[in-house]
Amino acid sequence: MATNNAICCLAAACFLIAGVTFAGAEDFSEGSNAKELGLSGETKATFSGKVVDLLCELSGDCPANCGDGKRNMGIVRAADNKLIVIAKNSQFEFNGPVDDLLPYCNQIVDVDGLLLAEDPGFTAKVFMAQFIRLSGQKEWKKADLWTKAWQQRNPGAEGEGPWYRRDPRVKKQIEKSGYFGLGHEADEQWREENE
Repeated sequence: MATNNAICCLAAACFLIAGVTFAGAEDFSEGSNAKELGLSGETKATFSGKVVDLLCELSGDCPANCGDGKRNMGIVRAADNKLIVIAKNSQFEFNGPVDDLLPYCNQIVDVDGLLLAEDPGFTAKVFMAQFIRLSGQKEWKKADLWTKAWQQRNPGAEGEGPWYRRDPRVKKQIEKSGYFGLGHEADEQWREENE
């Protein structure tokens, strides 16, 4: 239930922020060393701001230490006081940035990365943090902690292949309701029709 509430609040946050966060925003690309991915609408960006718990910022529900890694995080950008949703770290998979941002909870950081997902009719973008550092420090840290943190949280999930094929939560969900989430009969029917 708490997870569903968090997802609903994040979705609402994205829609609320959509029309405000990047509409008419200034250019944040100067000085960025982010690696471009070649995606349509991507823009390099580097900026400073305070690392925050998104639900705390939007609802006032503020547990200690930004929710101890159980909540999505963002940055209140110093240049314009806009809440920026940090949706991805620098890893290839669409891994979240919480493990990279949590050590900086309520601190001022510099981030460097890409603004993504621009659509002509939609002014919001998603930020992919590639590098992070405490504001004022010289050395950047690569934002790539998710896989290492996942391995520490799941010590029995060793083996070959991508993490999601070994994740205990994923396996439990598949066991409960099948690969499509429609039950094991639907999985079997699909196999029969597609073999």
